[in-house]
Amino acid sequence: MTRIPFDEHARFVRSLLASLGARPTERVAVADALGRLTASPVESPIDLPPFRNAQMDGFAVRASELAGAPVELPVVGESAAAPGTPAPLAAGTAVRIMTGAPVPDGADAVVPVEDTEPGAEPDRVRVLRARTAGEYVREAGSDLAAGDDVLPAGIRLAPRHLAAAAASGLTELLVRERVRVAVISTGSELVEPGAPLGPGELPDANGVALRSAVAACGAVVVHAGRVRDDVERLRAELDTAVDAGAELILTSGGISQGAYEVVRELVEPLGAWVGSVAMQPGGPQATAVYRGVPLIGFPGNPVSAQLSFALFVAPSLRAIAGLPAAPTERMPLAEPVRSVPGKRQFLRGRRTDGGLALAVGGPGSHLVASLAASELLIVIPETVEALAAGDEVDTVFL
Repeated sequence: MTRIPFDEHARFVRSLLASLGARPTERVAVADALGRLTASPVESPIDLPPFRNAQMDGFAVRASELAGAPVELPVVGESAAAPGTPAPLAAGTAVRIMTGAPVPDGADAVVPVEDTEPGAEPDRVRVLRARTAGEYVREAGSDLAAGDDVLPAGIRLAPRHLAAAAASGLTELLVRERVRVAVISTGSELVEPGAPLGPGELPDANGVALRSAVAACGAVVVHAGRVRDDVERLRAELDTAVDAGAELILTSGGISQGAYEVVRELVEPLGAWVGSVAMQPGGPQATAVYRGVPLIGFPGNPVSAQLSFALFVAPSLRAIAGLPAAPTERMPLAEPVRSVPGKRQFLRGRRTDGGLALAVGGPGSHLVASLAASELLIVIPETVEALAAGDEVDTVFL
């Protein structure tokens, strides 16, 4: 069987998904915008802060009246962090004020509580040292003026960004739409995870894994399905996915050389490519366009399906969502490894405390527990059959 090189297949998948990068926009509530990309600069409709307020608990005063400190002043009122406007500050007086409370007109400084002591009589305060105008007063617009950009375009929204938007009084943000993905598992042997297993039945791990992987890459699953090895049922499932608005369809299983390969049977007559890539695990792969929607077919073995997504699809989805690429690092091997000539091998592994790449489990495509215990892939080139401990290898973090 002729196998296409790994890099060639990766380039083709990238080209197939390239059109997904031109995202339309939508408005979403600020509370629901975590992780989304801003579609345009976001202006604040108000000053931040919107009014002059106290930076400290203390007393609002006229700084010019403290030149001869210590000075004793009558306390004529209070300004709390609550709705309302305090009365203007009369000359020769002070107002007790709380952090964040409006500073009265006429006052131009706040004296912190720790720089005062009770006066000689009730309702009087003794200010222990002089102050300059502006001390401990937050001016309106000192953080951001109304009309200025509170957020730039193309930023992936984190909690701190949403806090700034909410502080600006915004309720919605214009963001780029997420890529809409359908995930379909094939195989008559598959059942819902947790369901009792009959003879020859397996829990559908791929459905869970791929849906989670899609979400982790900043896309959204708009349809998820599981079909038996029946071509017409698969056709109906794909139609449902397209009608649900899927822009990308991911399938697992049904693309090998044996019988009951329903994805192959359905999409090959439509001009799809179904073949083998020079890699292990994950050799069987498929690419198609179904009713105008890109379809990427992965092998049915859970490890193969997850690695195929991580290597071929995740880079494009992460870039579209504004997420960084998976980290890579070159590090020495902890133990010797052997590989299959002519195939790029991806061993599951972890980094030791000493900074070495240690393979976890074997190369089998069914070893889901070993994959769960891994944090990276050890990449063995096609031309390499064996490496010794200490030899450096490329690694890709999962």
